[in-house]
Amino acid sequence: MKLQDNPYLPQDTKELVRQLDSLWRGLAQQVNQLSEGSIVATYNAATAAPTTGTYAHGDYVRNAAPVEAGAAASKYVVLGWTCVAAGTPGTWLQCRALTGN
Repeated sequence: MKLQDNPYLPQDTKELVRQLDSLWRGLAQQVNQLSEGSIVATYNAATAAPTTGTYAHGDYVRNAAPVEAGAAASKYVVLGWTCVAAGTPGTWLQCRALTGN
């Protein structure tokens, strides 16, 4: 869950407690998923390098659907993409890991 940039907190105590309780549950769930390495807990996961939006040099997007690719004896998995030149959408290169197959 993403936090709001400018959250509104109600003046009513019961509503404030309800909103804080809801926020706390969402944060706890996301932290637990992140600590377990779950891809659903991240907001920077996609199935391809970004084609829209503005990115800075060094930004990283995780691959939400990694599969083994390549020829025999040189197979790899694309773990994600790194922005090597800032822009809209920037220049992206694959981050690969060899599988040994």
